[in-house]
Amino acid sequence: MIIPWQEIPEETLKNLVEHFVLREGTDYGEQEASFDEKVEQVYALLKNKEAMVVYSELHETVDIKHARSLSA
Repeated sequence: MIIPWQEIPEETLKNLVEHFVLREGTDYGEQEASFDEKVEQVYALLKNKEAMVVYSELHETVDIKHARSLSA
């Protein structure tokens, strides 16, 4: 189930985004981005609907997923 990021309390969303950044180890190209820059990039992905907050009833977990992985 997709959860609109705007409906998540600010502190909870911040923690979710930071956890995602720490866990992802995403490739940011040739120039390494700081932690804060990576967090801002994830917020931008959420705002642009390129990433979604997803709740799994089966696993009882909340995660951020790239939109392209949800449309497959």
